[in-house]
Amino acid sequence: MVKSIIRWYVAFCLLFIMFGFAHARDNRPNILLIVADDLGYSDLGSYGGEFNTPSLDKLADEGIRYTNFYVSPACATTRSMLLTGTDNHVAGLGSFENFIPPDAQGKPGYEGWMNHRVVTVASSLRDGGYSTYMSGKWHLGYEPDQIPRARGFERDFTLLPGAADHFSDGWSNEWHRAKAPYTEDGKFIDKLPEDFYSTKNYTDKMIKFIEEGRKEDKPFFGFLSYTAPHGPLQVPKDWLRRYKNTYDMGWDAVRHARFKRMKELGIVAEDVEQAQQLFFLPRTTGLIPAVLTLSGRKFGIYRSMTEYMDMEIGRLFDYLKEIGQYDNTLIVFISDNGAEGNDEVQILAGRPGTQGYLHAARNFAESHFNRIGMRGTFAEVGPAWAQTSSTPFRLFKAHVAEGGIRAPLIVNGPGVTGKGEINNKAILHVMDLAPTFLELAGVRHPDKKNGQEVPPIQGKSWVSMLEGEEKSPRGPDDWLGWEFFGERAIRKGDWKITRMGQPFGVQNRQEVADWKLYNLTKDPAEQLDLSDQYPKKRQELIVNWEEYVKQSNVIISKWNTMEIMSRKALPDPYPEHDNFPPTYGAEEMIRKAMEKRGEEMMRRAIENQGGDK
Repeated sequence: MVKSIIRWYVAFCLLFIMFGFAHARDNRPNILLIVADDLGYSDLGSYGGEFNTPSLDKLADEGIRYTNFYVSPACATTRSMLLTGTDNHVAGLGSFENFIPPDAQGKPGYEGWMNHRVVTVASSLRDGGYSTYMSGKWHLGYEPDQIPRARGFERDFTLLPGAADHFSDGWSNEWHRAKAPYTEDGKFIDKLPEDFYSTKNYTDKMIKFIEEGRKEDKPFFGFLSYTAPHGPLQVPKDWLRRYKNTYDMGWDAVRHARFKRMKELGIVAEDVEQAQQLFFLPRTTGLIPAVLTLSGRKFGIYRSMTEYMDMEIGRLFDYLKEIGQYDNTLIVFISDNGAEGNDEVQILAGRPGTQGYLHAARNFAESHFNRIGMRGTFAEVGPAWAQTSSTPFRLFKAHVAEGGIRAPLIVNGPGVTGKGEINNKAILHVMDLAPTFLELAGVRHPDKKNGQEVPPIQGKSWVSMLEGEEKSPRGPDDWLGWEFFGERAIRKGDWKITRMGQPFGVQNRQEVADWKLYNLTKDPAEQLDLSDQYPKKRQELIVNWEEYVKQSNVIISKWNTMEIMSRKALPDPYPEHDNFPPTYGAEEMIRKAMEKRGEEMMRRAIENQGGDK
């Protein structure tokens, strides 16, 4: 009898201990990663923009904004790094599937999809006791063993390609996959709901996954990967005309107002200058009103897409508060790269007589001025407005200049100290997300998978930084590297080198592309090449570049994809003085009037955002 009682007592104690461990494990923080697609650095209100983004601005007020957060110049490459903690050349996205140069085809790291040598953070968290959910854009592979369900996500609703119609039509931006493939919980689906709109439905699915997973009493990792405000520029009808004529003053005035506001907020230093106007863009003072109205309408729709996304993010936050999980959720918001300044349709459609051209003509041909933003249209904001979104930096998506690789980053949740702070010191990279999430969850990155060595994580955890123990996970000797379609860059401390070919990296057609050196603390817009003044520093970073090539298995192709695409997509250059007879006095008067309109628009926007913050 006594022995029986003892056995029952021991069993009870073991159950109690096991329950206690399980309970502690379940109290680990949820992790929610929200990624905007092609959102510019200065678009959010909390980063100096006039956009009305109260949900994200409140997140910034409650958490921390970072001003030196780096991503890749493009969507898929960034996603491969955030999910694996490794460089994109290690993870299989050394180039896009459709753009792998002949001398890189078949080489490791250039598969064009996220290869199986790397292990995703979703897989590790799933194996470590987390529920794992994904909703939105993937862009990392199409085959059954490459989709989210096969790479660690237990629940998913996923757009597989890089872009598609935002409505139920589902047309892809790729002619060889005319209808964009979607998956739900690992199964390919044939049809979208009639009332489908990407941003809303992606949010719906994430809320559904979290709600249905609550019975499991496990923490969750949610990857909410929006396709807004990526082209095609499309919004629901009641959002189409919200900013009609708001941007008729043109991009120069908006850049001026944003740059001023960014200095007031402390996003950029008082003594820095913004990038000069790109050589192929006209001055708005010399353009007729109809041209400004057309381009302004596109940017107004881009703004509506961003604000609609912010509204849906707010709905998700409200849901988390309703179920009592908001305060136990680490929330990270980023953009995957700079704003889109290229004409994607022109790049992908090809010439008349090609399949790409036919696909664009059939499915995205209704792009008349009065239909922009509706079904069947494919408009982009263009390089002038993309440069505005990238204020104060140079260039935009697809380039290794700061406008292509520096992105907004907002972090809030358990373990984050410094409410409302702006961190201008930390140099951070999208590869850091995976090790940060794993450390917070108490989960190890595997050394081996199926008997094969797994590439080590290259990013650095932010946990000590988030807890206030340090300002940056990187020291003065740490460096970051980039290579994208032949463009190259290294950042180390305050210094950065870039090597970019025609037309962006040279002053004229005769100049040979070479490394240029910039001090980003004094010159974040990369306007002053200091190579002649600091040749030793330049050489030091070139040595770091050579280390990067070896470390990440980078292949420098003979084919410069960026130069080929730029020739297809760029408008003709505008001469500096393109009006004759000269109208300098009139243009100065118009410029001042436009800047006044821009500042007035920013003043009203600040009032709508709740005043100075």
